[in-house]
Amino acid sequence: MQCPKCRKVPLLDGYLEHQFAVKYCQECKGTWIPAKEYEAWQAHQPSAQRMPELTPNSLNVNFVKSPFDTKAALCPECQRYLSRAKVNLKTPFYVERCSHCRGIWCDYGEWDILESLGLHTVIEQLFTNEWQSKAREQHLWQKERQATVDKLGSELAAQVIELGEKLAEHPNGDFGVAYLMRRVGGNWQRHNPK
Repeated sequence: MQCPKCRKVPLLDGYLEHQFAVKYCQECKGTWIPAKEYEAWQAHQPSAQRMPELTPNSLNVNFVKSPFDTKAALCPECQRYLSRAKVNLKTPFYVERCSHCRGIWCDYGEWDILESLGLHTVIEQLFTNEWQSKAREQHLWQKERQATVDKLGSELAAQVIELGEKLAEHPNGDFGVAYLMRRVGGNWQRHNPK
C-alpha cells in the first residue's frame, strides 16, 4: 500500500492515539485510516452521531497546514480518487475520504485539529451537503463580522453585533431593525444629498 500523497512511499503499520490501527507515511507524516478500524472505534465513542457546533472561537483555530493538503490523491486501498471535504477555519484544510471503501486520509496535523474541534468522531458527516452548506454560512458570517469590525472599530462593532443578536431573539426585533434603518438611513441622506 503506497502513500496517496508521496505516491511511491510505502505506508507503514501504526496506531492512532493507541486506539486503533492505521497506516502512516514516514515522509509526509500523513495517516490512512481504514474504514473498518475507524467505524469500530467510532461505534464506542459517546458523541459519534452528533455533529458539534463550531463557535466563532473554534473557527479562529490556526495551525500550519500540510504542504500536501492541496494535492489530489488516490485511495491507497482501491485506487479511486479521494473525495475532499473543506474544513473552514482561519487556516482552512481538506479531509479526504474514499467514497468506495470509506477509508479516510488525514495530512499531518489534521487529525489533531479535528479532535480539538470534536469532529474526529463524525468525519463522514463533513462530506454531506448539510455540513458544507453550514460551514460556508459560518465562514461568510465570520467575514461579515470582521468587515463590521474593520468599518466601525472593535468597540462599536461589538455593540452592533450584540444588539443584532438581541434583536434576532426578540419577537419584535424587526421593529428595532426598521427603527435603526430609518435612523441611520436618515443620517446618510442628510450627509449625502442628491
